[in-house]
Amino acid sequence: MKEYRNVLILLVCASLCSCGLAGTASSTAAGAAAEAQQAREAKQIEAQAQAQLDQAQQAAAAQRAAAEKDAQ
Repeated sequence: MKEYRNVLILLVCASLCSCGLAGTASSTAAGAAAEAQQAREAKQIEAQAQAQLDQAQQAAAAQRAAAEKDAQ
């Protein structure tokens, strides 16, 4: 009977440990998914900023060209 009790305690401990591992794995996966989403958003923001910078440079170049043309 004592051996049976020890086996039962061992099984309970093993099942509780595995539940913790499953929870850790799922939280790790959720964290990784959140980081991936943040990386995608950062790339979108970077692309938008680059597009705005390109537009500003084109506008400045057009203004310089117009000023040079008026100066001649």
